[in-house]
Amino acid sequence: MQRKMTVKTITLLLCLVSFVSFGENKDAAKGDKKTEIKEYIQHHLKDSYDFSLTSYTNDAGEKVHWGFPLPVILWDNGLKVFSSSKFHHGETLAEVDGNYYKQYHGKIYKTDAQGTINYDEEHHPTNVKPLDFSITKSVVMIIITGLLMFLLFRGLAKSYANNGGIAKGFGRFFEPIVLYIRDDIAIPNIGEKKYMKYMPFLLTVFFFIWFLNIFGLTPLGVNVTGNLAVTASLAILTFLLTNLTGTKDYWKHIFDPLGDSMPWYAKIPLYIILIPIEVLGIFIKPFSLLIRLYANMQAGHIVLMSLIGLMFIFKSWIGSPLSFGLAFAISLIEILVALLQAYIFTMLSALYFGFAAETHDHAEEHDGEVQHL
Repeated sequence: MQRKMTVKTITLLLCLVSFVSFGENKDAAKGDKKTEIKEYIQHHLKDSYDFSLTSYTNDAGEKVHWGFPLPVILWDNGLKVFSSSKFHHGETLAEVDGNYYKQYHGKIYKTDAQGTINYDEEHHPTNVKPLDFSITKSVVMIIITGLLMFLLFRGLAKSYANNGGIAKGFGRFFEPIVLYIRDDIAIPNIGEKKYMKYMPFLLTVFFFIWFLNIFGLTPLGVNVTGNLAVTASLAILTFLLTNLTGTKDYWKHIFDPLGDSMPWYAKIPLYIILIPIEVLGIFIKPFSLLIRLYANMQAGHIVLMSLIGLMFIFKSWIGSPLSFGLAFAISLIEILVALLQAYIFTMLSALYFGFAAETHDHAEEHDGEVQHL
């Protein structure tokens, strides 16, 4: 028990390291401190062109960043490749082949030597925005997660082959999870006949989301699954797999939901309402997937970082320990949420695949079971 509490305490202290810049400027006014914390949280939630582990303000008032730059890849009348260190965390312009680029609100715009940003009537930048193929910190973590998954499950597959179907090493931890996804998620929702063709995606998306969620709770400060583009990409994959592998009965259920239960002339008034709802449901299902994952992970990071920031605002023997205790409790809950969100995304994806793989025989069998009950 004591060992478990020690591990949890060390984990929370490591999380606090990533927010060390909150308490550096001790002479700042309370209002300035609130603004600093708010800006730091917003910076953490967004993607960036450099991998910044932490930062602090030195005695000269300069902000010092610990991390490393990443490659910026732009297409602007040709390929432009340079290091993000040219931006100096958005404070300077980057000059490449006589062109000037400015990092503004997390995006890169083409500008002049003075860094002028022009606006329209709604105060939106009108500068040319080159096509951006840069390797951001979220992309780095996706690559690292992909490599980690490849190495882990390649080792698990080898241990199965070399030890007569018995896992060894880290595989002993992941094997029950793989079996759970197969036996309690895939087979019950898709069926024993067709679950195998969906298993690679279900396993990949579960561990991909889970690992990225866990990385987001470390001092690396990466909020990949709190990025709407990432969750949307995962949901689009589920959408494509569902509809591209849908059976004839799946599409018949959408465009002929009443079947042969009544004459065709009696169904026309109902179909004016039912068919648009069914078609709309095709798009609502993946939309709910992306919003659920995005909102839960985004909210968790905001709450945790806000509680940690309160310690630097209160600066008292009552408020700071209370904020620390709440942050500790929320960090433990977030570990559970990281796993829970991966499970929910995988479970709902399997459920949608089950609808797509439904056959007429299965539907009749299901109706017979309902009538029997």
